[in-house]
Amino acid sequence: MTTTLDDMLRPHPAPGTPPPRPPASRGSTRTLVHQLLIALVCAGYAVGSALGWGDRRLALIMGDFGLSAAAGTAAVSCFFYARSRHVRFRPAWLLFALSSAMASLGNLVWGWYEVVLGVPVPSPSYADLFFLCFAPPAIVGLLVLATRPVSKAGWVCLALDAWLIAGSLLTLSWSLALAQAAKFDGTGVAHTALSLAYPLLDIALVSMVLVLHFRRSSVNRTAVNTAVGALALTVMCDALFTSPLLHNGYHSGQLLDAGWFAGSLLLAYAPWAVAGSRAETGTSAWGGDPRVVHEHIPGRDHRHPAPPTLDRPRPRPSTPPPDRYQTTRPITGSLAALTPYLAAAVCTLGILYNVLNGRSVDRVVLLTGGAVVLALVVRQGIMLLDNVKLTQELAQKENYFRSLVQGSSDVIMIAAPSGALKYVSPAAAGVYGRPAEEMLGRELAHFIHPDDLGGVVHEVRRFLAINPYDEPTTRIECRFRSGDGGWLNVESTVNRHHGGLIFNSRDVTERVRLQAQLQHSAEHDPLTDLPNRALFTQRVQQALSGRRSSDRGHALRNTAVLFIDLDGFKAVNDTIGHAAGDDLLIQAARRLQDAVRQGDTASRLGGDEFAALIMGDNSRDRSARERHILELADRLRIALSQPYAIDGNDVRVAASIGVAFAEPGLGAGELLRNADLAMYRAKSGGKGRVELYQPQMQQDVVRKAELATRLRAALNDGEFTLVHQPVVRLADGRISSVAALARWRSSQGVLFTPAEFLRVAEDGDKTAELAQWVLAEAVERAAERAATGLSVPVTVRTGARRLVDRSSPLASIEALLTRHGLPSGALTVELADVDPQVPLEDLERRLGALRRLGVRIVLDGLGTGCTGLTALRRLPVDVLKLDRGLVEGVVESARLHKITAGVLRIAADLGLDTVAEGVDLPDQVVALREMGCTHGQGAAFSEPLDEYRLRRALASGHYPVPHGPGEPVLAGGGPAHS
Repeated sequence: MTTTLDDMLRPHPAPGTPPPRPPASRGSTRTLVHQLLIALVCAGYAVGSALGWGDRRLALIMGDFGLSAAAGTAAVSCFFYARSRHVRFRPAWLLFALSSAMASLGNLVWGWYEVVLGVPVPSPSYADLFFLCFAPPAIVGLLVLATRPVSKAGWVCLALDAWLIAGSLLTLSWSLALAQAAKFDGTGVAHTALSLAYPLLDIALVSMVLVLHFRRSSVNRTAVNTAVGALALTVMCDALFTSPLLHNGYHSGQLLDAGWFAGSLLLAYAPWAVAGSRAETGTSAWGGDPRVVHEHIPGRDHRHPAPPTLDRPRPRPSTPPPDRYQTTRPITGSLAALTPYLAAAVCTLGILYNVLNGRSVDRVVLLTGGAVVLALVVRQGIMLLDNVKLTQELAQKENYFRSLVQGSSDVIMIAAPSGALKYVSPAAAGVYGRPAEEMLGRELAHFIHPDDLGGVVHEVRRFLAINPYDEPTTRIECRFRSGDGGWLNVESTVNRHHGGLIFNSRDVTERVRLQAQLQHSAEHDPLTDLPNRALFTQRVQQALSGRRSSDRGHALRNTAVLFIDLDGFKAVNDTIGHAAGDDLLIQAARRLQDAVRQGDTASRLGGDEFAALIMGDNSRDRSARERHILELADRLRIALSQPYAIDGNDVRVAASIGVAFAEPGLGAGELLRNADLAMYRAKSGGKGRVELYQPQMQQDVVRKAELATRLRAALNDGEFTLVHQPVVRLADGRISSVAALARWRSSQGVLFTPAEFLRVAEDGDKTAELAQWVLAEAVERAAERAATGLSVPVTVRTGARRLVDRSSPLASIEALLTRHGLPSGALTVELADVDPQVPLEDLERRLGALRRLGVRIVLDGLGTGCTGLTALRRLPVDVLKLDRGLVEGVVESARLHKITAGVLRIAADLGLDTVAEGVDLPDQVVALREMGCTHGQGAAFSEPLDEYRLRRALASGHYPVPHGPGEPVLAGGGPAHS
């Protein structure tokens, strides 16, 4: 890319941006109307004066009372403006009001003589007194408006400048006219003094006007300029009035009065001129035009400028100045510097005038000229000393900043508009590995990485197009070529500089590397270094939404997520330790990573859960794609199920995998949920399987959640009741215990077994309220029966996981027994299952604690799995319960008869009582009794009973027991031997 900074610095308006239009506001329009109105009034007065007003008396009235009215208007205007709030320089406007009031009174007295009395104005008169009082307040007001020096030297220079101007004007005026006026010609001392007073005051006023022009404050510039112009016009008319050419022939109503009239109206308009000028209210954030570079005032400390104080809030400019560093008043600064020499030139002209006219040089001219020369010498001496001081300060600051730049660890570069580097600080050798001299004159773009150059150019153009007050600096980060040919990550702060740019750059390579490491750590699993759940979800979302519209349909449907869970991993942690478990997870992650393609993503979601994102292709055969993904999942299942070599031992775990395919409109979270549901279906179906997601799975989950909600509602509404089924001793039919069973009573009053609700209750902790209710209700009723003399043990069924969970409601068994005062042996806990994920040590410890309280333990589950034999070997069990599956076919099947008989012999050898569940037929009773079963529970004795019928059964105490042959009978009628 050959783009240079010169190209960047050109304005690049945003697409669609209309060309700028000149601002037009209601305030500026109103100001223009006021100015036109004043110009018309002044022009009308001037035309009337030039025509003599058509009547002698009217000319006197307009020349006297007209001027008085104009001056009075100026006095009232300045006074009311000074009384308003938030006005800067209030004393100056009050002094201008007083000055105008003096002029108004003087013209009023003058008109009293000429118009009312009809006599010539005497000289001197009271009018002269008021006219003489016009100049002093105006002079002081101008001093108030001037920029005040902050040091004694500054005040001296201000006084010298005023004297230089006044002395030079006095020298010239004395040579031209004042010397003649000062001669006493017999008209009286008062008349002579009055003749000198007017020009001397005018000279003083002119001097202050000129001084103010060079030193006026930047606040309310329009108002100040208008006031200065009004006073300058008044002084010029006074000078013409006192000149010999016009003074003797002057009478009221002449054209000269138009100048005084216009000066008064301008002074009346001056304080309000700021209201229509936006430049006075929003020139810059620093209280003045930001483009003005003020000239140095001797004695002023520029290192600590006073903070600006504005007379009203100033909005920030809407557009940046053309050049922030441009000096827009060079003429004013030059005139200020030339003021002493101009004053000396004027003095020289006054002296030359006398010499050329052949007259001797007047002593007043010599004195004033000498005083002017002396003032010039003193002022130049002060300027010389101040310049020496400034030069020393500048040298000190230059050395200071040079040492800062050269000693800084950051690289400071200045790029010209062409893009060439004009300055590079010495720190480049340490940061970039190349000397600064080698970089000088070369284009900056040469050192920026090509892939980053476009972004840098775009940011620079954006930065230069924005308002400097809104964004004075910007920050750019890019790769920069180092001296050894490599690339460094460099962060630069960019500032504007005379059309070019200043780059303050630093090496942030280590920070970028650390950020990359932190980003990697935040998105990857610390153990396996696989993407974690957050990054995996992000990539799934990208896979679902980042395809082109032309091929997105087929590729999206072929995208699949595999949700993987390692079966038996918890047992590895519990048996051989967590370090071995971590080693197994690392090996499993490596196998998973090797099984997927390069464009796919393998992830560890947490614990022993993994996932894989298989990106789709454009295959239109959905069934073939599904077969391919299922084959991949099965190969992955086999790979993950292979033995893991850990500490010299082979450790085995299985893998359950759920597969879900992407569908249109499906989000990343929903796709992961579908794969998770399929995985749980694989685990519930026997583990170590691959299951493909079907919509029915989600419906089952929803239905299960609804059932759990209904279960909690039924518990809260009291719709559950408790029934008991007697457990009968097979030898004599006596009731040895009762089993507590929950039943749901529907809104129609029908009582039935809520099988679905019970399965929900066993599956999740959210429905543990049912188990708590059954336990509390069974213990409470058993205590009530014991109080009436019908004491019989009650059996409550529970799972191993809830039994060992101290946070479970079943942990309150001890509290229930204590509260209701059940005797020892009155409660039996039936262990419904032995979850492989529950440590047998914890379960053994818990059951031992219950047995010490007198609680008997029943082990259920023999006949439904192989875990019961391990539990029988290790757990403290009192009773062994035969599953319904062993009881139902014990008469018909010889094989089942032998299995059941073998289990009963094991129980007898261990000294355990046995209970057969589901004994519904008399033949089953006979057969079980003959095989050694001690107790039975089922319809052969009694259905589940409510409390009333249970108490009647307990009162009788036994059920009749059938007697007869118990040998198994086959369909052919003979005994079975197989």
